[in-house]
Amino acid sequence: MKQSVEAIPVARSQRDGAQADPRLAWWREARFGMFIHWGLYALLAGRWKGESVPGIGEWIMHRARIPVAEYELLAAEFNPIRFDAAEWVSLAKRAGQKYIVITSKHHDGFCLFDSAVSDYDIIDATPFGRDPLRELADECARQEVRLGFYYSQTQDWHHPDGNGNDWDYDESQQDFGRYLETYVRPQVRELLTNYGPIGLIWFDTPKIISSAQSRELVDLVHELQPDCLVSGRVGNTMGDYASAGDNVIPDGRVDLDWETPATINDTWGFKADDHNWKPAGELIQKLVDIVSKGGNYLLNVGPTAEGVIPESSVERLLAVGDWMQVNGESVYGTVAGPLQGLDGCRCTAKDDLVFLHVFDWPSGGRLEVPWQAAPVHTAFLLADDKRTPLSVENRGVSVVISVPQRAPDPVDTVIVLKQ
Repeated sequence: MKQSVEAIPVARSQRDGAQADPRLAWWREARFGMFIHWGLYALLAGRWKGESVPGIGEWIMHRARIPVAEYELLAAEFNPIRFDAAEWVSLAKRAGQKYIVITSKHHDGFCLFDSAVSDYDIIDATPFGRDPLRELADECARQEVRLGFYYSQTQDWHHPDGNGNDWDYDESQQDFGRYLETYVRPQVRELLTNYGPIGLIWFDTPKIISSAQSRELVDLVHELQPDCLVSGRVGNTMGDYASAGDNVIPDGRVDLDWETPATINDTWGFKADDHNWKPAGELIQKLVDIVSKGGNYLLNVGPTAEGVIPESSVERLLAVGDWMQVNGESVYGTVAGPLQGLDGCRCTAKDDLVFLHVFDWPSGGRLEVPWQAAPVHTAFLLADDKRTPLSVENRGVSVVISVPQRAPDPVDTVIVLKQ
């Protein structure tokens, strides 16, 4: 097995001093969260006027260049009567996810919450007549899951002063500063005053936002809720933690607090013809890969317009949860392990324990890994409740562990090393 300790930069890096900020303690402990992309785009499900629109589902307004006057009519049809906040939060818990982040307003400008700033929201513009963010906030409190809100602070294809819509509006005539002051900041204030304690605000696609404007948003969030975190996509290196690109996993350890947002299939918002579902085993290994490099995994679901999380997503999340029931100790609250760049193996650590995640089980009942730290005194399988010791041979530059001939877990068998 080869080893490398080279770290690579993560986009939209963490602000200076944030790594010493105690507000991040819960987020580092969590390591695994649920992203939810839900809005009017779920009604279209990837099709416009009978034609399939390429690309991700929540970008259909932009990709098909749908006029505001036509797109906003979808609100009258949005009636997700099968939405059940308790089911959604319970699914996250059973999957082993410790926090939820939901799109309060995506780039299409529709607000999934009751806003006094705009009538283009789920209470005023739809027949549904309920505030799903309120219901999720209440349910997250009951089930002890942290809640966060995604909010598109720069792109807004519905608002005349928002960024990104060049088919309805003349961008040279737009006043982005006015949009931030009279629309974004008041709505962020609503989100952070009307729904109880919020774990984080997940801003996105900073684009034209200036450093001063990013700073003002961060300051507003911390003023309203001092413990609320701000994602790195607020822009201009102002976030409390950094963000990797969508579905991007760095090649090596990153010495920042960072997160990878990722999809289970190819889209974020629901798209009826996207059946490219990643196997549960791949999702488990991606989670472990990310955590082994010091990051968090924010794994997305895209509910239907009726408010149902697709069964293919549910099945995979429950399978990940089954693995986490047995192996969660090797994920929650861990840091990047001392062994990096190993083929077929990842490494996490916590206190005096090192967790070897073996994806490719060795033949011959013998696993050898590079090891130049203090000698390993004890090794056992994490899934073994009896903690039966495995034979260990310290060789100075490596350690050899006697293991079962067959992998106890074909996806990821975790071996605990104690020095």
